[in-house]
Amino acid sequence: MSPDLSIEADWNSLYIDGEWTTAESDEEIAVEDPSTREEIARVPAANEADVDAAYEAAADAQTEWQQAPPIEREQVAQQFAQLLGEYEDEISDLLAHEAGGGPIMGETSVSIASDQAAEAATFPRRMKGERIDSNVPGKENLVRREPQGVVTVISPWNFPLNLSGRAIAPALATGNAVVLKPASNTPITGGLLMAKLYEEAGLPDGLLNVVTGHGSDIGDAVVGHPESDLVAFTGSTPVGRGVAATAGENLSEMALELGGNNAHIVTADADVERAVDSAVFGSFVHQGQVCISINRHLVHESVYDEYVERLTARAESLPTGSAHDEETVVGPIIDEGQRDEMLEYVEETIDQGATLETGGGTVAMDGVEDSLLVAPTVISDATNDMSAACNEHFGPIAPVIPFSDIDEAIEMHDATEYGLSGSVHAGDVGTGMRIAERMDTGNVHVNDQPINDEAHVTFSGTKASGVGSYNSTDVMDEVTEKKWISLQHDEREYPF
Repeated sequence: MSPDLSIEADWNSLYIDGEWTTAESDEEIAVEDPSTREEIARVPAANEADVDAAYEAAADAQTEWQQAPPIEREQVAQQFAQLLGEYEDEISDLLAHEAGGGPIMGETSVSIASDQAAEAATFPRRMKGERIDSNVPGKENLVRREPQGVVTVISPWNFPLNLSGRAIAPALATGNAVVLKPASNTPITGGLLMAKLYEEAGLPDGLLNVVTGHGSDIGDAVVGHPESDLVAFTGSTPVGRGVAATAGENLSEMALELGGNNAHIVTADADVERAVDSAVFGSFVHQGQVCISINRHLVHESVYDEYVERLTARAESLPTGSAHDEETVVGPIIDEGQRDEMLEYVEETIDQGATLETGGGTVAMDGVEDSLLVAPTVISDATNDMSAACNEHFGPIAPVIPFSDIDEAIEMHDATEYGLSGSVHAGDVGTGMRIAERMDTGNVHVNDQPINDEAHVTFSGTKASGVGSYNSTDVMDEVTEKKWISLQHDEREYPF
C-alpha cells in the first residue's frame, strides 16, 4: 500500500527501529502553515529517552548494514530517488503547507534531493581502498574505507527535504545508520516524510530513525550522544558554534554548513540586464530564505543607477501571495520571529541613511491575521556596515552598495566573517574568473547568481560558514573513515 503523504495524514509519531511509535512524553509541537497561519498538524516532542532509543536502534542495525552487498545499498538509494519523482506533487504540497514554499521551491527541492540520491547510489561501488608498499621487508599495507557508524543529521527549515537528504542518502549508501532531528518548523518535510519514503524504498529497520522535538529540549542529547560518530548540521553560525562545541566534547566528526553573507558583484562592463535577471532570482526565490542567496549587491558606480532602477522595477513586478497559489513567486516567511528580525534590519538600515526604493514592510493577505508576507525590498545608498548588509537577513531584501574599482569590491566582499557563496557579472567570463579567484568564499558563480547546488560538485564554505563538505566524493569522505591494515607476510626482525 502506498504511503499517505498528504498533510491530512497522521504525522504524530516518531520513527524508531522501523516502527511508528509514540513519544515518551505527552508533549506535542504544533505545525503551522505560514500562508494561512493555521495549525495543520501535530508531531511529538521527543525527550532524551526517545533519543537514546533512536541511537540504540541505529547502532544495532548498522553493523549488519555495513556488511550488506553494495548492490543492496545502491538499490535503496535508487528506489528512494524514484519515489521522490513519483510523489513530487504530494511532496510539493507538503512543502507549501509546512515551509511556505511555492511551486518553484517544491520543484527545486525534489529535483535536488533526487540528484543527491542518484549520486549517493554510486557510492557503494566506489568505496575502494588501496594497497601501499611498506618500508618494512615482507609487509603489505592495505587502506580500507569503512562507514563512520551512526551519523547524526540535524536539518534546517528553509529547504528541509534536500538539506536532510544530502546527508542521509550518502550516509546510508556507505553503510551508516542515521538519527535525524529535523527543524521544529518543518518536522514533516525535513524528517517524518523521509522515514515514510525510505520505508517504502525497502530500507531495513533501524537504519533511519527520526526524532522530532525542540532543539532546546533534545539538541544537546542528539549532538552529544555517545553513539554519534558524525554530526551533519545545517543552520546558523551561532547555533553551529554550539553544535561544534558539543560534538567536539564527544570527539565526533563534523560536517557543518553554517551562515552566509553572499555578495553579487556587478562590474562596469557587465551586461546590466543579465545581472539583474540573476539578481532577482538570487535575492527573491523562496523569499530569500536560502543560505546561498544574495545578501548584498555590490555594483560599480558607473552602472549603479541603472541597476537600482531595473532591480526595483523587477521587484515590484513579482507576484506575491500564498504559497498555495501557482502564480506566487514571493510567498510568506517561515514565522513571525524571522519576519520581525528582517524588517528590523530594514528599518535600521533606513535610519542609518539608506534609501528605501520599494517594499520594506508586510503585505496583507485575505483572511490572514498577522501576515508573514514581506514585500520584495530594494534598498539603495547602502553601505557594507548597515544592518541589512552586515547581517544575514535571510529575506527578500536587496541592499545595493556602490564600489569604484575591483580592489574595493573584493575588499567589501571579504569584509565579513562568512564565506559561503557568491557571484560575479563581468564583461566576459575571463574577467569574471579572475575576480572569482580573489573572492574568499567556498563557491563563486560567474555571470550567474549564488544559488547553485549539484550533487556531483563539491559544496563547502570558508571562515565562519562551516567546516567539512557536502556533495561529490567529498561527502563520501565525510561519512566514511579509513582503516590501515598491515600484513606481515615474512618473519620480521626486531632490534631487541
